[in-house]
Amino acid sequence: MRIVTRYLDAVAFLDRHIGLGVIPGLERIRELLDLLADPHEAYPIIHITGSNGKTSTARIASSLLAAHGLTVGTFTSPHLERVEERLSINGVQATPDQFAQAVADVEPFTDLLERRRGDRPTYFELTTAVALAWFASHAVDVAVVEVGLGGRLDATNAAFGRVAVVTGVSLEHVSYLGDSVGQIAREKLAIAKPGSVLIAGPMSGDADREARDHAASKSIELRRYGHDYRVGEAERAVGGWLCEVEGIYGTYPDLYLPLHGRHQTLNLAVAVAAVEEFYGRALAAEAAIEGAGASSAPGRLEVLGHRPLVVVDGAHNEEGFGALADALTEDFPPFGWTVVMGVLGDKDLDSMLTHLEGHVSRFYATAPNSDRALSSGEVASAARRVFGPEVEVIEVADVATAVSAAKDATPSTGGLLVTGSLYVVGEGRPVLRGISASSPDTGAFRDVS
Repeated sequence: MRIVTRYLDAVAFLDRHIGLGVIPGLERIRELLDLLADPHEAYPIIHITGSNGKTSTARIASSLLAAHGLTVGTFTSPHLERVEERLSINGVQATPDQFAQAVADVEPFTDLLERRRGDRPTYFELTTAVALAWFASHAVDVAVVEVGLGGRLDATNAAFGRVAVVTGVSLEHVSYLGDSVGQIAREKLAIAKPGSVLIAGPMSGDADREARDHAASKSIELRRYGHDYRVGEAERAVGGWLCEVEGIYGTYPDLYLPLHGRHQTLNLAVAVAAVEEFYGRALAAEAAIEGAGASSAPGRLEVLGHRPLVVVDGAHNEEGFGALADALTEDFPPFGWTVVMGVLGDKDLDSMLTHLEGHVSRFYATAPNSDRALSSGEVASAARRVFGPEVEVIEVADVATAVSAAKDATPSTGGLLVTGSLYVVGEGRPVLRGISASSPDTGAFRDVS
């Protein structure tokens, strides 16, 4: 019981900082890291941002590094069900007891910071500090750190990334990042600092131009997808994709990636380029095969059952829904899906739903447990506009009830898709896996990142 108590105490400490929301700026996190003796300076960092694919890219890069024999710390966000998912070493997430100790190590310095400043760090700033300090305590060889929101003012940008990665840029979080692709690109590209190497994933014209201008103005080496590295041949395989990556320093044939969705092969290529630049050379062929084959991406086109086929995917913007629709066509049987969907605000909901036209037989509109969630009624209204009377649209206020009802309504020969936000996926996964909602977890809050 002591371990459970310690864990719940750690969660309660973090939860006391939930109400602060998003407060952009680096002053608090820098001061907190200074009090912790700058743990992020104890190891090199690969720093990853992007509108889509950054968590998958971070996990694939971590797998490639571990396959080369390194001890790799990985910090991702948001979590799906439990907050300790954000911290892992060599692909193994922190245990509840390890997480409790990591929080306990940071708590007294947080109290000191709050007394000094008269204000409090945010939930995301605290989880960032906890991760960076935990990695130092475990003497990792390298950390792969995912940005929470944007880049320039994100708490993770208090650290220096030897390799800075921008997976791609699309319109998102416009109230925080700007209302054009160019503005958003500038926010994300700010993680690339003098002395780093910038890996740019597939970019539109405006974003690509911003990447080239940023690299030139800071004398940063730039590696661009489609110019310096790319995906070669790619074909579907059982449970994933078999592909060739033409990297910066070498070519890697016969890489099996056990993830659904052709877009994941792009994330693989970006991850390969990032790890190549971390080493400054080609990867070991055997390690590239091993690292790709050991990759995982929970909550991203993740299959949780087969009769019916149950898929969860955290697509949360138009670009993500385009990739989801492509995967439904390429990776899965051609039947009408029962869809459970909820979204956060600040999204072009009609454009997202348009990508699902022709794939949906029944639609459950719901809302995740977030102050930023659109109501189930708003989601239902958009679905009726886009799909018309041919698709039955059902409103269910909470995700767990919606998922349970949708699963019961889906024939064993059909498919159930849960999507729209990682918040929705996080709340739906326990129901789909038969885990009691009363078990201790921190799934109700995942912050904006």
